[in-house]
This record gives sequence, C-alpha cells and structure tokens, in this order.
Amino acid sequence: MALTPNSPNADNSMQALKQYGSYIVTAILLALAAYFGWTYWQNNHARVDTVAADHYADIQRLNEEVSLASQNPDLEADAQDALTQSRTQLNKDIDALVSKHGDSIYAWQALMIKARQQVDNDEFTEAGETLKKALTIDLGDAGLEAITRLRYAATLLAAGDADAALTEASKDMPSSFEPSQQELLGDIYLAQDNKDSAIKSYNNAWELLRSRQETRAVLALKMESLGIVPEPIDEQTSLIQESAAPEQPLVQDGAAQNAAAEVTP
Repeated sequence: MALTPNSPNADNSMQALKQYGSYIVTAILLALAAYFGWTYWQNNHARVDTVAADHYADIQRLNEEVSLASQNPDLEADAQDALTQSRTQLNKDIDALVSKHGDSIYAWQALMIKARQQVDNDEFTEAGETLKKALTIDLGDAGLEAITRLRYAATLLAAGDADAALTEASKDMPSSFEPSQQELLGDIYLAQDNKDSAIKSYNNAWELLRSRQETRAVLALKMESLGIVPEPIDEQTSLIQESAAPEQPLVQDGAAQNAAAEVTP
C-alpha cells in the first residue's frame, strides 16, 4: 500500500472515522448475523420450539413498528409517547422470552434486536450488557458467537472503553470473519491513537477482502484518511449476488428473522 501526503481535510476525516467507524462495522456485522442465523436455523430446524417461535414473531413485529416510527422525525407528542411505550413493551417482551427460552436461537435473536435498539438510542453501556448476555448463550455455532463478540467489541468502543474492546475483538474467530475483525481492530487502534497498528489492521482487512474479491468502500475511505492508497479490488458480480441471497428472514415457519441488518462474511 502506498502512502500519500495528508490532505487539508485529513484531520476532519480522521475525527469522523473515529466517531462513526464502529457504527459502520456494526452495520457490516448485521448482514453476517442474517446469513449465519439462517444457516443455523437450517441445520437445527428439528429443535424448533413453536412457543418461542411465536413469541419471537410477536417481538419482531413490534420491533418493525418501533423501527418504522423511529424514522419519522416529525412525530407529534402523542405519537412520541406511543413510541416510548412500544419500546418499553418491546424490552419487556424480549426479557420475558430470554427468561423462558434463554438457551434458544430466539433468545439470541431477540437480544440482538434489543442491543440494536439500545445502540440506536446511544445507550452503549446498556447495549454492552445485552450483548454480554447474548454471549452466554451456547448455540454451538462459531459464526453466531463471532457476530455477537464483534458487535460487543464495537459497542464497547462506542462506549469509550477501547481497551476492553481490543480484548474482545482480538479473540479467535472463524476465518470468514477475519476481514471484519481486522477492520474493527483498526478502528480500535485509531481510537487509541495508535496509527501504525491501525494501518496494519486496515491493510490486513483489505488483503483478506482481496483474496475473496470483495471490496468495502468505507474501509477504503478509512485507509485514505491515514494516507494509504489501497490497491483496487475487482469484484466478482456473482459473489455479490450470492452474498445478497441469504439476507432473507432468519426465521421461516418459526425460526429467527432479520438477525441484523449489516454484514457479509
């Protein structure tokens, strides 16, 4: 990777990336959750608990209503009150599901929803606790564990605990998660003002993506802000199409749905 002189706006770019980098990684992780959650359901559908499935379906519907209402910046007072009540009810429903079916894929998925809502409301400490609880669910799936751990690390970073985020993000993960892991490590090092390590991690992420013929525009921007010109990667159209395919409901006929909205392996 070649280094270039810093541009006049380099400081502003660095500040923006420090502020929003962890959110971008979280976005990537959400698509991964969709893919691995769907795969998990396919491999374990014989263990479907219909009661938990119905409970989760209700949670999902309420979450969609809350998410849709949250996107409206012009809600009147009554609508704002209704939204607050819906969020409270959503959290109660999630807690009830986790209490009764805490070792299920539905509990994991519900906790992912809760953490996403908390992050959207800048409740990073609370989101960290939610994701920490999700990590205790043993689903026997390394992909789901990696998704949870990376989201947990990203949340710790957003909460300002870069050291704890580094500890979590540095743990062993399946190879399909290494680009996201390295990118998140770069974000953490950048937050610690460790530019050399950030550059190394970003370069590692880029080369791993190159081996898969996959590019990430935001990662390229992060690298450019540090004076790196990443070598272009030629994507394969077929790979893009295949990666989009798994972004279907995680729960079909009662399995977990829409695990996250953000990552491709």
